[in-house]
Amino acid sequence: MLRRISLPIVISLALIITAGTRMAAQNNPDIRVVVNMVQLNVAVTDKKGNYVTGLKPSDFAISEDGILEQPATFGEGNEPVHNLGEFATQTPPGVPKNFSELISGANVYVLFDTSDYMYRGFVFAQDAITQFIRSLETADKIAFYSYSRDLSRAAPLTADREQVLEAVRSTVAGDQAALYNCLLLTLKDAAQNTGRKVVVVFSNGPDNSSVVPPEDVAEFAQSTGVSIYMISTQQARLEPVSTAVFDRMTAATGGKAYFAKNWKDEHLAFASIRDDLAHLYSLSYYPKPNTNNGWRTITVKLVGDRLKNYKVRTRSGYRPRPSRFSGQIKSASTQPPANPDTSSVPGDN
Repeated sequence: MLRRISLPIVISLALIITAGTRMAAQNNPDIRVVVNMVQLNVAVTDKKGNYVTGLKPSDFAISEDGILEQPATFGEGNEPVHNLGEFATQTPPGVPKNFSELISGANVYVLFDTSDYMYRGFVFAQDAITQFIRSLETADKIAFYSYSRDLSRAAPLTADREQVLEAVRSTVAGDQAALYNCLLLTLKDAAQNTGRKVVVVFSNGPDNSSVVPPEDVAEFAQSTGVSIYMISTQQARLEPVSTAVFDRMTAATGGKAYFAKNWKDEHLAFASIRDDLAHLYSLSYYPKPNTNNGWRTITVKLVGDRLKNYKVRTRSGYRPRPSRFSGQIKSASTQPPANPDTSSVPGDN
């Protein structure tokens, strides 16, 4: 059964929660900022755009607000992620015993435009998405959502490929497009999961119905470690603003934007995303003490002269989330939190 959400109600509730959180923070000194394990999807390419493989953890230097960080985990492509340093020999205080399960896996959310922009080329887009889903052999779970004015969770996150494919086949086009509203709700769902989180959007045109600005959507994706990939047709090219937004949003989260001229290009774009996911490096770290409770800038560089000409692509930063502590937890607040990479923008609790 399809589940639909009324966006005005969701957004109103979000505003109320945000206001309440801010008031509580002013009136109660027990509101503090918690930074959990930060997970990064990192792509490394050469001058020709070819993926660079075989790199080691020592080839990467991660800094947050200029503070050099110590990687906690590392993995390449579809290989299992493994612990580094003290994580490789013992579980540090405050980190759950099933730590390896929390950082493994790949969750892919496909968000399909079923607005009235999609009357032309609808069947071709369905076919491209179907082939993409079948090709994701290494993804642990896949979700398929569609959107027009509202979001439809046609197939919530599942390992059952047939359920997802059936959801793709059942979609129909109609109504206006509220891309950014529905993308934000999709990101909120993705943020609830651990491991690698990716949202792949197919959009056939601009947004004409959202009340959420794309800048807020991009920041939320960055703060929760969700990479956004967007495939659009030439229809979006007719509106330069949409094109620029798609480019900025995907680049900020470590993803990519594609603009397909025809149905063959749509297949090529999905194939490129599949290859990208298969060649990403997974790195994570627990941030060192940092007094900055606002936006934190993440920089990932390669170490050594032999790597200086390679290009690195990942998210550019995040914003820590506020959290309430009990007196018991306060005394241990210097230890790493138990839940990895659940940092988010204020008001999303």
